[in-house]
Amino acid sequence: MDITPGLPATDNFQHWPPWRPLVVETARRVLDCTGGVLVVPMTVLVEQYWREISSGLARHAIPLRRFVLHADQDPLRGRIAGDTVVGPDSPLRLHYLEPYAEAARTWLHGEAEVVDTTRLTPAQTALQIAEAVKN
Repeated sequence: MDITPGLPATDNFQHWPPWRPLVVETARRVLDCTGGVLVVPMTVLVEQYWREISSGLARHAIPLRRFVLHADQDPLRGRIAGDTVVGPDSPLRLHYLEPYAEAARTWLHGEAEVVDTTRLTPAQTALQIAEAVKN
């Protein structure tokens, strides 16, 4: 998509100021249209950005249940290296390993239900989350 004038150059679209309110507005509009439960797979590693999104959802009375899918660094590197869809050694995903570890240590795991996927398959992970939301 081309926007004129262009958005400021960045290495991460989440840094664009319109992105966070657009996440909230999109969630609100989709839920208004469909009802039900909205599942949004998204990684937010900047605490300020998470605060903006979560407070925006709260202003619209959108219920939130946040899960962080965690994997230890070595197995995660192995998954990235063995990914046949995106390709091995994705520079983007490898770039975010340390920022994730820092966020996990400082605030991220305290803001969500952490599901340790280190030894789980994707199906087992999905089942664990589905079971958690039933309760």
